[in-house]
Amino acid sequence: MDLNLKNKIVVVSGSAGKEGSIGETIVNRLADEGAIPVLVDRNARGFEYVERLQKRGVNSLFVQTDVTDPVAIENAVKVIGAKYGRIDAIVNNVGVNDGAGLDSSYEEFMNSLKLNVVSYFLLAKYSLPYLKESKGNILNIGSKVALTGQGGTSGYAAAKGGVLGLTREWAVDLIQYGIRSNAIIIAESYTPAYEDWIKTLPDGQTVLNKINKSIPLESRMTKTEEIADTALFIISEKSSHTTGQFVFVDGGYVHLDRALISDVN
Repeated sequence: MDLNLKNKIVVVSGSAGKEGSIGETIVNRLADEGAIPVLVDRNARGFEYVERLQKRGVNSLFVQTDVTDPVAIENAVKVIGAKYGRIDAIVNNVGVNDGAGLDSSYEEFMNSLKLNVVSYFLLAKYSLPYLKESKGNILNIGSKVALTGQGGTSGYAAAKGGVLGLTREWAVDLIQYGIRSNAIIIAESYTPAYEDWIKTLPDGQTVLNKINKSIPLESRMTKTEEIADTALFIISEKSSHTTGQFVFVDGGYVHLDRALISDVN
């Protein structure tokens, strides 16, 4: 399906994670569709990714940015505006389940919020003039933790709850400009960061097997490609009348009857 994303300027935060991460996968899917992916991340890995894209003939830009710094995000948007003159969509993809729980300090809790939700607000805020011109849209990457809890991660849970609140608030605020705002909610996806966590466990494979069995559809984790494909569809004109929605790409993890889960799966 042609999503009509060719030459669309799509800004993706948290897009310089390890190969196979959600942001990096979204960027590559955008390139495949002929869009112009703009990577915003603090990791210098983004320079390598953009170099690869440019060798493929893809117009792309990396703006190295500490997304916890308001000035840095404002400057990043200025750089993007100076180069392209417009922004058609932003994908707020930053997310680190940092374990800032009730036993954490005030500073640790606030740092979690700055990274996992305040950065979303700031990128939307500074991109807004361009989104108004393009009648563009916002896609926020959320987490099931906002709805189910997880334990030991108050900062991340609060931030991801805030992301869902902002998604609908912005849908209301921006409807007058024809700007759509939606969120994808992810449960379990085997990203490089997830794999790194599994490797820290004494019996990681057993834990991994148990998690896979908890996912109703096919007893497997969601692939990052499946998340990316849904993201592209939502920001495209093919979803032109969809706003204020939470789209679950989770194999039924959050909503389906637990009776579906058994050792037979």
